Amino acid sequence: MSTLTDHEPLHRPQRTRSFHAVAKTALDLLYQHRIMTTGQLHRLLTPAARGSSYLRRQLADLEESGLVQRLRAQGQAGGGHHFNRPYVWFLTESGADAVEQATEVFSRRYRVTPESAASTRQAHTLAVNEVGCAFVAHAHRLGHDCTPLSWTPEVAHRIRDGQRRFEDDHVISDAVLHYVHVHRQARTMLNLFIELDRATMTTAELAKKVSAYGRLYEFVPQHPDRAKRSAASTRPAWQHTYPAFPRLLIILDGVPGPTLAKRLADRTEDLYTLTRVDPRLARIARQLSVGVTTLQQLRERGPFGQIFTPLLRGTPEERHPLTDMLLRQPSSAAPARHPPASPAPR
Repeated sequence: MSTLTDHEPLHRPQRTRSFHAVAKTALDLLYQHRIMTTGQLHRLLTPAARGSSYLRRQLADLEESGLVQRLRAQGQAGGGHHFNRPYVWFLTESGADAVEQATEVFSRRYRVTPESAASTRQAHTLAVNEVGCAFVAHAHRLGHDCTPLSWTPEVAHRIRDGQRRFEDDHVISDAVLHYVHVHRQARTMLNLFIELDRATMTTAELAKKVSAYGRLYEFVPQHPDRAKRSAASTRPAWQHTYPAFPRLLIILDGVPGPTLAKRLADRTEDLYTLTRVDPRLARIARQLSVGVTTLQQLRERGPFGQIFTPLLRGTPEERHPLTDMLLRQPSSAAPARHPPASPAPR
């Protein structure tokens, strides 16, 4: 990474040392993923090391040079002490500028500030990055290809024409993750929409967001001038970005406690019921692959464990069995039998 030159404004810290590869990569990760804990950076950058002392020295050098900042994570701390909460790291303005000058990255208008890093979005952003860390760790274990830069947070996709509020015209994925499955030298590239739900919205709102992905699947943008419409106007918008419509993986998490597993299981059942009666989703159910699991299951068993509950498949009485992230239709196995689900609210 190039150093800042003498022509930089005087108020910017000057980089006077050459950083090791770990420090340079840490800058790239923080630029893309916005905020990360020391533990997340350790698992991505120095997973073979017994501890994080080397990484922490590299981060301290970056902090001394004015390229990164840190603050304590929100939430409960072990022993109830503030200093037991992990550090959350993010780039300063100078750090973001240094990354843009030194590497070929898509420039991002968004800049993390101490205020935004400490906002109520902190836990959600860290949890999304925890999903990415789980994919990277299990891809390494399985011999697949998923790197620390394989996911991009908060990717917006237009779902209707017009000039409404941005949130009404777009579905914003918590992340889009690129994964390469390797089997007998054959490489299969997969794109995944990631939705991380920490029970901060109702199940009905979450089902509505799943339905927005159905709208994305069908959305064909139209030029406002009919005379200028071309053959491309018949193609869904997503085909300009993805070779196949990505699978949608919904990862559930929540406040730890003895009832968390039961709460997440109930949320999965409610989500199954609500999405099943959605008219748009029912119409295109065969074209969509949607699965639900928990962050704990993803961490422990990985995306190719039988951990995903398929949505839009089967009936409440005869449900398809748990499957992996490929969400393939079972060929010979009979659907798993479940008690009848409660009727959807009107």
